[in-house]
Amino acid sequence: MAALTTDQAAEPETRWKIPGIEGVWVLMAGDMVIFALLFGSFMSARMKDPGTFEVARHTLDFDRGGINTLLLLTSSWCVAMSLHAMRAERREVAVRWLGFGILGGFGFAVSKVLEYSAEISAGHTAGSGDFFMYYFMMTGIHLVHVLVGTLVLSVFWVRWRSGREVRGLTGFESAAVFWHMVDLLWIVLFPLLYLVR
Repeated sequence: MAALTTDQAAEPETRWKIPGIEGVWVLMAGDMVIFALLFGSFMSARMKDPGTFEVARHTLDFDRGGINTLLLLTSSWCVAMSLHAMRAERREVAVRWLGFGILGGFGFAVSKVLEYSAEISAGHTAGSGDFFMYYFMMTGIHLVHVLVGTLVLSVFWVRWRSGREVRGLTGFESAAVFWHMVDLLWIVLFPLLYLVR
């Protein structure tokens, strides 16, 4: 085996590291497994009674679902831009982008509550059949994730805006990754509930 030259020995070994805290990735992997099981269960129930599921699907507000998708995608992009700005040590820009990202999360939550209200007013509840049981359960769990993510992002926004010293971005990286997972889950939920015929 050839001996290392002095230059090779002096070069530090660069290792790739996943962003954020490793434990958050484990938590998110568990979340993804739970949602995957829910998605599979929904599709299995749909295959057993496609006609009823199709009629129920048509009661959902496709336009509102599309707006919700746009809100979350835009919000996720804003959070990514905020992280990029913080890495470049541009705090004011990062605070602005993060504020827009948080507004997207709040907008999604308000829109979802209004959608629930419209469905319930039309007589559709979790007890109205399998489709609505899955609809309220899956979107409800997702909404809780949106609210938790929005709250966590808001904590970072308040800290950064107050001028506190930032000692690394590992915590915010974890929050951003969680927010992107929330976005990814909605990207599956939207077509599954609103579009699949």
